[in-house]
Formats: sequence, structure tokens, C-alpha cells
Amino acid sequence: MALNNYETVFIVTPVLSEAQMKDTVDKFKELMKNNKAEIVHEENWGLKPLAYEIKAKSTGFYTLIEFKAEPTFIATLEVEFKRDERIMRFLTVSLDKHAVVYNERRRKGFPKIEKTRKSSKITA
Repeated sequence: MALNNYETVFIVTPVLSEAQMKDTVDKFKELMKNNKAEIVHEENWGLKPLAYEIKAKSTGFYTLIEFKAEPTFIATLEVEFKRDERIMRFLTVSLDKHAVVYNERRRKGFPKIEKTRKSSKITA
């Protein structure tokens, strides 16, 4: 089965210590690896304010993980997010080819795209 590109963002409750928060993130990374998902990129955005209170909390630890996985794995991942009381919110989206290119360029600092008559070429 072919692997599709996904990214997931989840918010971990702010009442955890830094070590407990990292353990929570590691749990989900391990779940991905055990289900043959390939982690492409990970970003820890740290403690950020929420747009609105969730369970009387106004902040949360944000984490983004970009990965490749079989489509059937997403249901497993989301069930685990729902079961874990440390996860306040999560969102997993499928990435099309344009989003994958955008993410690659974003990680490289948005290199300029030079337009030529025959093709577009990205330069650093």
C-alpha cells in the first residue's frame, strides 16, 4: 500500500512538566514508528496561548509532526489521541503535492523561485 503525506498538530495540557510533555510526544512518535510511518519533520512550538479556553486551560504545548503513513493508520492515531487525557486538541490533515513542496521550502527558509520560459527553478 502506498504511503500518503500527512501532518498532525496536537496540544498537550500545560500542567505537565517538560519531561512529561516530551514523554507524551515520544509516545506518539513511537506509535507512528511501530505502525511503519516515516517521520519527515517535527517541530516543538512550545507553550503557547490558546485562542479559547479548553478544560479551564488558557495555554498548551503545541507539537507538529509531518509524516508519511498508510491511510489506515490515521484512524489508529486519532483513537490514541482521544484516549490520552494529556491531549487537549489535535488535527491531522492529508498533504497534497503542493503542500509537501511548500513545507520543504518553508524548512529551507523559502528560497526564491526563478521563472524561466520552460520551467521554474528553485535557487537557494
